[in-house]
Order: sequence, then structure tokens, then C-alpha cells
Amino acid sequence: MANIKSAKKRILVSAKRAARNKSIRSKVKTSIKKVDAAIAANDKEAAKAALVNATSVIAKAATKGVYHKNNSARKISRLSRAVNKMA
Repeated sequence: MANIKSAKKRILVSAKRAARNKSIRSKVKTSIKKVDAAIAANDKEAAKAALVNATSVIAKAATKGVYHKNNSARKISRLSRAVNKMA
């Protein structure tokens, strides 16, 4: 365990940030799963609605620094392409 006051604070702050990042990553994964489920069910309207929500969640994660902007762009691109490929 840390003895220095600043080190103790860093431990608390890093734990708080890790919890926030974990929560945001979980939301992103859930939104991606919802899009994938709609695609698997061949429901284009539900897939489009889920895609709009997922795009928003992923973009917010990138602005908060949880994901790199290229990583979020890649995720959004792949989801968009999958939805657009639907018949």
C-alpha cells in the first residue's frame, strides 16, 4: 500500500476512472450486440434504429477518451456497412 499522500490519491483517482471507462465500454458492447441481434433477426428497421443509438454511444466514448477516434470510427464503419448490406 502507498504511504505518500499523492500516491494514495492516484490510486483512488485511477480506480474511479477505471470504473467509468469500464461502464462506458460495457455500454458500447451492449449497443453493438443490439445491432448484431437485429441484423441476425433480419429486421432492417430495428437494425437502423439500433445503429443510430450505437453510433451515438461509440462517438461519446471516443470524445471521453475511452476509445481512440480511429477505433470508434472503425466500429461505426463496420456496423454501418453490416446494416447497409441487409436486403
